[in-house]
Amino acid sequence: MRLRVSVFARTVSKAASGVILDGGLVIGQSILSSDPRNLQPAKDTNKQTSGDCVMPVRSSHPIPARTTSTTAARSSSSRSSSGSLETNETSVISHPSSCASNLVCCGTQSQPDHSIASSAKSDINTETAAAAAAATIRTDSSTDELVSTDPRPLQSRMPNIKVFSGSSHPDLASRIVDRLGIDLGKVVTKKFSNLETCVEIGESVRGEDVYIVQSGSGEINDNLMELLIMINACKIASASRVTAVIPCFPYARQDKKDKTGDDKLAALMKTNEWKFRSRAPISAKLVANMLSVAGADHIITMDLHASQIQGFFDIPVDNLYAEPAVLKWIRENIAEWRNSIIVSPDAGGAKRVTSIADRLNVEFALIHKERKKANEVASMVLVGDVKDRVAILVDDMADTCGTICHAADKLVEAGATKVYAILTHGIFSGPAISRINDACFEAVVVTNTIPQDGHMKDCPKIQCIDVSMMFAEAVRRTHNGESVSYLFSNVPY
Repeated sequence: MRLRVSVFARTVSKAASGVILDGGLVIGQSILSSDPRNLQPAKDTNKQTSGDCVMPVRSSHPIPARTTSTTAARSSSSRSSSGSLETNETSVISHPSSCASNLVCCGTQSQPDHSIASSAKSDINTETAAAAAAATIRTDSSTDELVSTDPRPLQSRMPNIKVFSGSSHPDLASRIVDRLGIDLGKVVTKKFSNLETCVEIGESVRGEDVYIVQSGSGEINDNLMELLIMINACKIASASRVTAVIPCFPYARQDKKDKTGDDKLAALMKTNEWKFRSRAPISAKLVANMLSVAGADHIITMDLHASQIQGFFDIPVDNLYAEPAVLKWIRENIAEWRNSIIVSPDAGGAKRVTSIADRLNVEFALIHKERKKANEVASMVLVGDVKDRVAILVDDMADTCGTICHAADKLVEAGATKVYAILTHGIFSGPAISRINDACFEAVVVTNTIPQDGHMKDCPKIQCIDVSMMFAEAVRRTHNGESVSYLFSNVPY
């Protein structure tokens, strides 16, 4: 029996319909297979037949697999040894069984297979969904990055995120969530009569990406313990990830075995200082261990006192820099900034001031200090020329402000016209406020990593730079799996 079938690809007809499942597609005198078990093109030779069935042969040449498609097939003529037989339609059916060969059966009248229509509809729906998803994404040709053009608000595009605030700096946490366009998470913190800290998370965090904002300021020990309890509470409540946002890292100055306020003790006991250094704690490492054990998965902080503190952690640490915000403030608020000089109050901050000086294209200087007694600076040596220039003191933190006040007097003696002080963390403990009021500063500028409202009321020279947008952008990029390195040199607007 000789079979010849004409194929009208991708056409559906009521008069004739082709059926293609996991098997073959009849084209002229050839058979194409969508099954990995490919079929050999049918040769124009007589075949042994059994009834009306023809046994096709396997192909040794692989044919790429096809997805389900619709084909209309019509039989032109069919002859047998016993006589001529005219058929109007022919259906090509591949049985979904796992037998060695597929059967191509010829019948007098076939019914259309409704599975083809449903499969085609599924393909159309899939393509439509993919097109809709692609419409919300475009490629930035300058950076080769995917940029979202989705018009939906930020909150609807940032699911599964919760931001909670500790009791140390609720104002900063409120600014961060306002920037993100989400609500601050519900949490209740209180103390028992014996001053134990109690934390209750007021909403579900199961499967959520949790961020806890708690700065190392005020009652540092209580705030640190509160942070640890909040981290653990979220972790055991099945939070997907817990990130501690610590704008001012506590105990950051105790980062190595060194004398830490033991000069008086050494003088009283008249012993060598190295004996006390050998028993000094590395408290920054202890805090890092406590955060990790509590369940923190990630740390976001700003201007660590020593960058090597990042190595104390076995979890990712993003150390942001206030430098971009400082540069922006200098350019906008100091008219003579082109005639300025950046000064470090000690040798340890030389790298910080050189970076800022390079960005401003100005010179830098540093002050070397020598101590003979605890908390008393015996002498300060200025390295650099500040005469007839605006001196800008830059440091990562100021506690009692003794060093920067002495440095300001030294700069004025050396001929500086004006003196500014820019600090990342303004702790301002003890006599700090009174010292700043009596000093010759034009302004003392700090960031809001620590609450400054009370300090600004007591001292009109203190000004504040808002860095909440940098933390908010770091949270957003971390949540979306984006890089935060952009924030190392830019201020998000």
